[in-house]
Amino acid sequence: MLNDAQISALLIAPNRALAQDLIASLPATRGFQILADLKSYPTPNALEIRLRQLKPEVVLLDLSANLDTALDLIRFLTGLTPPVYVVGLHSRSDSQAILQSLRAGATEFLSGPFEAAAQREAIARLRRLCVPEKVVEPEGGHVITFSSSKPGSGASTLATQTAFSLQRVTGKRILLADFDLTGGTIGFYLKLSHPYSLVDALQHAEHLDNTLWSSLAADHAGLDILPSPAAPHADAVDANRPRILIEYARHLYDWIILDTPTIFNPTSLMAISEAEQAFMVTTADLPSLHLTRKAVNMVDRMGFPKERLRVLLNRADKRDGLGIGNMETLFNCPVYANLPNDYFSLHRVVTLGQPLGSEGDLGKAIEGVALRIAGMPGSKQPAAAAREMKPALSGA
Repeated sequence: MLNDAQISALLIAPNRALAQDLIASLPATRGFQILADLKSYPTPNALEIRLRQLKPEVVLLDLSANLDTALDLIRFLTGLTPPVYVVGLHSRSDSQAILQSLRAGATEFLSGPFEAAAQREAIARLRRLCVPEKVVEPEGGHVITFSSSKPGSGASTLATQTAFSLQRVTGKRILLADFDLTGGTIGFYLKLSHPYSLVDALQHAEHLDNTLWSSLAADHAGLDILPSPAAPHADAVDANRPRILIEYARHLYDWIILDTPTIFNPTSLMAISEAEQAFMVTTADLPSLHLTRKAVNMVDRMGFPKERLRVLLNRADKRDGLGIGNMETLFNCPVYANLPNDYFSLHRVVTLGQPLGSEGDLGKAIEGVALRIAGMPGSKQPAAAAREMKPALSGA
């Protein structure tokens, strides 16, 4: 909690009169710290992204605008792992709404005019629930996602080469995981011959330990890699397993790079909910630009902070008619970096299954992205130090 008198909360209140009454009552009790105020009922995916970014201790949920929708959200929130505490809100003491919300899993109920005494009693009960959940843990690794607005934009190549560059300039432990279970290409690009894939790691997510992990992850040129399966995996994956796997990896690695399908894929949206930064790769052709604009708007509506969304313009050409400034206006989002087209260099490294390096224009541009990710613009780690770095649990 933010302090002894406040519980951090996400407010969801389509009934704006109700929201205003509640907010006006808060100074009297200093009971809740409102982290965000949603003016409409979000979809479950959008709500989950908000929860993972804001990490509120409770959700204050308006029951008066649409009781059925609110009850569905309560069931969703209390079904998460771990469950989220829900406080039902109503403009009056509605016995039916109270009973139904509690049956759905709500922890508390508050009604207008939100008297201070009733709030304090509810806050005291909530504090007893929230405090045991607060365990101080060491800071984990950083999660970065790469996706694209359209297939074939080069997101997998950029994810792979950024991971290599990030390891080279920082000397830190890096995991590269191919989350495209039906069409992943990282294993192919790197000429990996490895008996296990990300699917094996997901299937054992609840039982991971260092010994098992060292078998599942492939060691290649200083990176640990979880490739996609050799044969497309079309079966449904339990949504909790990727999150368990990512959380486990955060304790082993300094940076976790997730290569995901196009941004509109549910797997990509799940990955974004776990990420600190999300890179979306586009090219300058009109279909890509159109889809990128749609994607930026979608991610923004889902609650992912726009300042953490990074648009990468791949295969940039000075002859492209639409300049960077016009693209940023179109996307309503800055272009984080533009990467030149360097077909011959990429063909060489893909043929050899090697890192790109930082000699050519594309290599330098990708290294610039890696330096910015690491928060060390303009600096480089000596090559000797990078060569001495071993991947986590590689056994080398």
